Amino acid sequence: MYELLDKIDSPKDVKGLSAEQLKQLCAEVRQYMIECCSKNPGHLGSSLGAVELIVGLHYLYDCPKDKLVFDVGHQAYAHKILTGRREAFKNLRTQGGISGFPRRDESPYDAFGVGHSSTSISAALGFAEAARLQGSDDKVVALIGDGSLTGGLAFEGLNNAGASKANLLVILNDNNISIDPNRGGLHRHLMRLTTSGKYNRFKNMVWDSLGERGFRHFIQRWVRSLKAWMVKKTGGDYFESLGFRYFGPIDGNDIDMVVGALQRLKNLSGPRVLHCITTKGKGYAAAEANPVVWHAPGKFDPETGERIPTHYDSDRYQDVFGAVLCELAEKDSRVVGITPAMATGCGMTAFASKYPKRFFDVGIEEEHAVTFSAGLAAGGLKPFCNIYSSFSQRAYDQIIHDVALQKLPVVLCFDRSGLVGEDGATHTGAFDLAAYRSVPNTIVSAPKDEIELKNLMFTALQAETGPFIIRYPRGCGQGVDWKNAEYEALPVGSSERLCEGSELAIIGIGPVVNTALQAAMEFEGKVAVYNFRYLKPIDTAALDEIASTYKYIITIEDGCLKGGLYGAVCEYLAAKDKNIRIEGLGIGDEFVRHSRQSEQWAQQGLDKNSIAKKIQNFLENRK
Repeated sequence: MYELLDKIDSPKDVKGLSAEQLKQLCAEVRQYMIECCSKNPGHLGSSLGAVELIVGLHYLYDCPKDKLVFDVGHQAYAHKILTGRREAFKNLRTQGGISGFPRRDESPYDAFGVGHSSTSISAALGFAEAARLQGSDDKVVALIGDGSLTGGLAFEGLNNAGASKANLLVILNDNNISIDPNRGGLHRHLMRLTTSGKYNRFKNMVWDSLGERGFRHFIQRWVRSLKAWMVKKTGGDYFESLGFRYFGPIDGNDIDMVVGALQRLKNLSGPRVLHCITTKGKGYAAAEANPVVWHAPGKFDPETGERIPTHYDSDRYQDVFGAVLCELAEKDSRVVGITPAMATGCGMTAFASKYPKRFFDVGIEEEHAVTFSAGLAAGGLKPFCNIYSSFSQRAYDQIIHDVALQKLPVVLCFDRSGLVGEDGATHTGAFDLAAYRSVPNTIVSAPKDEIELKNLMFTALQAETGPFIIRYPRGCGQGVDWKNAEYEALPVGSSERLCEGSELAIIGIGPVVNTALQAAMEFEGKVAVYNFRYLKPIDTAALDEIASTYKYIITIEDGCLKGGLYGAVCEYLAAKDKNIRIEGLGIGDEFVRHSRQSEQWAQQGLDKNSIAKKIQNFLENRK
């Protein structure tokens, strides 16, 4: 089925191919990617659009001696397939399989690990300067795409690289979209002529008036050259003002054009930008037609493009957030929603549609999202800023200095907290509880279910200071009837006892407390379970009561043990000089690799059976 691809075991096997064979290889790589991802889901659309760029790079460059740095990592599937991981690609993102992102410990061809965006130019500049200082002739390429150029770190890298005169090639994979459509001034600057009404009307008029195929082909080539010149004059000036030589734009899905451009640029020196226009989802009609859905489509029929529906036993937390935000916005005109390019992922599309003037997608700019929210709050509004938990780490300084220090009432909603499954270590929201517990003026909360998420958002709306952090996991809730539940303000710093017990107390935070409750039910009234919905301020009155009642405590959380709930409970009770044995369940001192969420929970001892075993061992050895 794969005449050429089955013979490609490393980039060396690509280098001897003819121009026609390169086209065939691109088609086979694309088909193989579709076949594998239809059964084993991943980030498909971005990688489909980058096939020719990656084939061209491995055809001309000598990796891993030459360094290829990706940004973002989910456009690197063709790279993995061509670098000795063709068979391993069938098990992408599964337990024991290869990662969905480049990882240095997975292959020598993965020069730099990446999961978050906008890092490639800075890292590639480091490689280029390291090569210069060591007298090496290694070549360095940064492939940046999917909206990553809007991130602040990318601008910092461009500014530094242009001034350094480093021997660096930046390939801009310009596909007009990230996960959701791109936003911002730079995006408009680069694309304004490509989408110009006057330009396209002129193009269509000329095209429709031409009849002969050969003459039409000649005119088409002339129009493309004119368009490239016009875009270069208006787009290239930005890069050239930073010290880069600008080339393009070219059709990044035309392998002949890609190879030709790279051949001309490969041996030039200094910082260069090659602007490539590509189509996200290229070569697969369904993905081209709906690139937002096909960014990560789940399972699908590769022949028909029909997606296989995913059945959810209950509503997802992101959908609860989105619906509640709309309800709160209807009640209070001050409510605004902010997201750094994750409107679909965080469930904010309904809000964007219903309240377009109160919705702000700022692009892949987490730092800006937080400080922008701080300005909105200082201006009298009630911003709900939704960021994936691991992405919030990029805005840590802004959360401290721009929000907490000024006590501004910004509601920070951290989606994808805890263990996230197949996306793996780069996306695991393990550190939010520990990271933000130490920040003054900050409220840190985590709901146990959908109703509590609804009520925490309602409570946060009424808060006069901030930040007010609400963190919740990826995936489905507990199946409670949150839609018909009345709004209830949850006193800041309060907790609740879910069941009584005679010998042992479990203190939990977040949805994992429900799993602890299920495990506790097996011990016939011996285990009490407490839901500490607020980590900060923590319910010290409840801790005092627990300490006076029990000598044995287990804490449980889906965050890192060091510094989180376990740390907070131990610190408080140690200061009280209580003779209590405390053990913690949570994410260990490690970066959790990709696998299914259920497999990760079991690995970290957070599934029902593991918790029950922990309780049993605790009770048997309590003396």
